[in-house]
Amino acid sequence: MSDLAKYRNIGIFAHVDAGKTTTTERILALTGKIHKIGEVHDGASTTDFMEQEAERGITIQSAATTCFWPGSDQQWAGDKAYRFNIIDTPGHVDFTVEVYRSLKVLDGGVGVFCGSGGVEPQSETNWRYANESEVARIIYVNKLDRLGADFYRVVDQVKNILGAKPLVMVLPIGTESEFTGVVDLLTRKAWIWDATGQPENYTIEDVPADMADKVEEYREQLIETALEQDDELMEAYLETMEEPALEDIKRCIRKGTIALDFFPTFCGSSFKNKGVQNVLDAVVDYLPSPTEVDPQPEVDPEGNETGNFAEVTTEGPLRALAFKIMDDKFGALTFTRIYSGVLNKGDTVLNSFTGKTERVGRIVEMHANDRTELDRAQAGDIVALVGLKNTQTGHTLCDQKSPATLEPMVFPDPVISIAVAPKDKANAEKLGIAIGKMVAEDPSFYVETDEESGETILKGMGELHLDIKVDILKRTYGVEVTVGAPQVAYRESITKAVSDSYTHKKQSGGSGQFGKIDYTIEPGEPGTGFVFESKVVGGNVPKEYWPAVDKGFKMSMVKGVLAGYPMEDIKVTLTDGGYHAVDSSAIAFEIAAKAAYRQSIPKAGPQILEPIMKLDVFTPEDNVGDVIGDLNRRRGMIQSQDTTPTGIRIKAQAPLSEMFGYIGDLRTMTSGRGQFSMEFDHYSACPKNVSDKVIAEAAERDAK
Repeated sequence: MSDLAKYRNIGIFAHVDAGKTTTTERILALTGKIHKIGEVHDGASTTDFMEQEAERGITIQSAATTCFWPGSDQQWAGDKAYRFNIIDTPGHVDFTVEVYRSLKVLDGGVGVFCGSGGVEPQSETNWRYANESEVARIIYVNKLDRLGADFYRVVDQVKNILGAKPLVMVLPIGTESEFTGVVDLLTRKAWIWDATGQPENYTIEDVPADMADKVEEYREQLIETALEQDDELMEAYLETMEEPALEDIKRCIRKGTIALDFFPTFCGSSFKNKGVQNVLDAVVDYLPSPTEVDPQPEVDPEGNETGNFAEVTTEGPLRALAFKIMDDKFGALTFTRIYSGVLNKGDTVLNSFTGKTERVGRIVEMHANDRTELDRAQAGDIVALVGLKNTQTGHTLCDQKSPATLEPMVFPDPVISIAVAPKDKANAEKLGIAIGKMVAEDPSFYVETDEESGETILKGMGELHLDIKVDILKRTYGVEVTVGAPQVAYRESITKAVSDSYTHKKQSGGSGQFGKIDYTIEPGEPGTGFVFESKVVGGNVPKEYWPAVDKGFKMSMVKGVLAGYPMEDIKVTLTDGGYHAVDSSAIAFEIAAKAAYRQSIPKAGPQILEPIMKLDVFTPEDNVGDVIGDLNRRRGMIQSQDTTPTGIRIKAQAPLSEMFGYIGDLRTMTSGRGQFSMEFDHYSACPKNVSDKVIAEAAERDAK
């Protein structure tokens, strides 16, 4: 039985291009998992194994791998080594769902920040996700060998932009091309790497004389912050001014890290193999084992917590969460985090979401796209299961004799869609199979068929997201498709309240149908969707019919009256009505509600809403005027401009409909040096000219 105290389930996450995958490569090399380091810019990294990842130099899907760390001084070698289950996550905003679902099953994380880029927009999103998931983290400021790198500036950004408390553990020796190593503040020792670029070629020396004062200043801050975790040690320290033992200080840092009070902060250059060992030692010293995090809550079928928890122990009943489905040449793999109990090859388990049993054909330990067969897995493990037929992302696998459901995952709705059509009949058959597999793999990727035109509509989180999906269709599944222009996921809402009444009466011999409702329809709070309330008193509409009225209105919300887009943020209040002792039924009131919706929404000032995106644009200083002028033409609202060592960062908001093809225009304006990221922020009312165009296009579609 493996010792859970020696497990570390960690994720590596950051903004695109901060060096996550390069850092993962260095970790795998240092732990002996790989012997030849693959570089991202060569398209040869281990965890970026998809063709599209290798070509574009970005991570698209999270990759899992397992390795063992014996410590930088080899003190935990052999059986004493710590087991790291590592997930390398994507940085690009279109694939944040991969980060979200990875954080859901991890106990700790390493947030990587670029030494010159600092806290970038996707860093903020990932940090927010990690806060919501209450994942303990250490911070690693990478790329300190780059032009414009400044460790202290990034530490300030972590405080000011993320609102987090970095606990500086090391200081850099030298900057940019002169960066040679780090000073460990706890031991007052300098780690200096030589010019060979080999990670093991370092010496441990005394602190450089010109850094002595700075080291003492930061060390004092470190110890005082750490000792706040233990009142007795703090009192003793203040009385005697003698430092506690190193082990006591580390224990306090570990306690504060797990409690999210602060985040131990390290620095280095992964590409130049400097500083990574310190991060690995910190993962062991400060990030929690599976038994040190709060156990996963169990929920009832409605998603409410039951008060029970999946305690992390091999003695309890099986509790496991499927967090990712991946299809490869060997069949469907279901990535699973086991929270409680033991799972053996050949076991039959219950999927509590479907109520059906599944047989576990094989259990494999993943190393990117390679695998090692296992006979069993236990609480704390992250493994892939082969042979599951009906398990989807977010489903719970549990013991048949002791069923339970773990808290599920919630994924964002897509904001952009494209129409695809197979080039011929042979491709049409392959398209259906391929899309079925792709939807199972990615919960933020939706597919539907337009009943009128027969087109297949792909919906996703951004242009790059859908571009990759079409690429996968062609390369992985050999499906040739023609692609239509991108479509925006508009919504509809109302602007004023309407009080109205509707009576549904139908008599055709025998028992009839009768339902009368008096109601108010009004704009709801932004983000509330659909809210139903009944204020009927005196039994004019019996209580058992209220859910039918709710259902009738709710079902109608999927199609607005202007252009057929789903309705957002509407509140319906049932105020009065009437019923017939014989002819009234739930179905009569449901039909009344549907007809009432069609009758009253046109009177309530309906309007088209469009998705507004949050933009973060980087441009060289010389091109700022052009970039801002272009954003203004795209109906953008500039919110801030920040000067960085290498250019200007512009934060803005703009409608998605105006942003198609933006990356090409930005690169043209900035001679290829501009970058941007974009994520959904909120829905907002369209200007009249845009609204009229959307309604006309919808009418044209319907006419076809």
